[in-house]
Amino acid sequence: MSYAVAPTGARTRLMSEMRALRKEKWIHFEDDDTDNILKWHFGLMVINSESAFNGGYFRAEMVFTDEYPYQPPKFRFLIPITHPNIYPDGQLCISILHKPGEDIMSGEEASERWSPLQGAESVLRSVLLLLDDPEINSPANVDAGVMYRDRRDEYLQKARETVDKSKKDIPVGFEMPTTFEAAPPPKQENDNDFWADESDEEYDFGGSDTGDDEEMGDFEDEEEGDEEGEEDEEQDGSEEDDEEHDAVY
Repeated sequence: MSYAVAPTGARTRLMSEMRALRKEKWIHFEDDDTDNILKWHFGLMVINSESAFNGGYFRAEMVFTDEYPYQPPKFRFLIPITHPNIYPDGQLCISILHKPGEDIMSGEEASERWSPLQGAESVLRSVLLLLDDPEINSPANVDAGVMYRDRRDEYLQKARETVDKSKKDIPVGFEMPTTFEAAPPPKQENDNDFWADESDEEYDFGGSDTGDDEEMGDFEDEEEGDEEGEEDEEQDGSEEDDEEHDAVY
């Protein structure tokens, strides 16, 4: 099934996607020129301590057609990278960049390949994941695949050399991020002084002082006096009852 899309439709969508991507910390667009919105130049940054390419700034380009988003873009690194899934010319062997539909020959399902529901951000995130986790079963660079499988130390050394070279492409004045996490909010000032400045009278949590003890003693004396008075009254009432009883008999 074929799709057609007006050139203005592709450009409008790409403008929207670029605006959103400019807010991300892992991609840096190298210019603000949007006249040729169908061709992007940018740097992809790997900020993952577990990645062989951690700290790398990899210049790349992505080219779209007027049929976007119904046809996938083309992606290519502009720096040589020794990686099982990267061709010598910088292009990638990755399913998401393959045309829509199921491919019986490759065994790729339609869900693995490009679809209009995908976007530029989906492609770029897939590329970053591929750098961290190569697929060596169907390598674009067989030598790199064998090196990754059998001589991992040599592969990691090659990756570090590539990262060092890539840092020379960092634009002047651009500061590489060290993490994708947002900075924590500023720590609040210590509130201990707040409690020290207040008087005990304003914040009485049930403690007693000398005045309270005296008042409590007076209160207990009054209670004892009341109890003695009640006992006297009961005794007087009992004596009167005895006198009345004697008078009757």
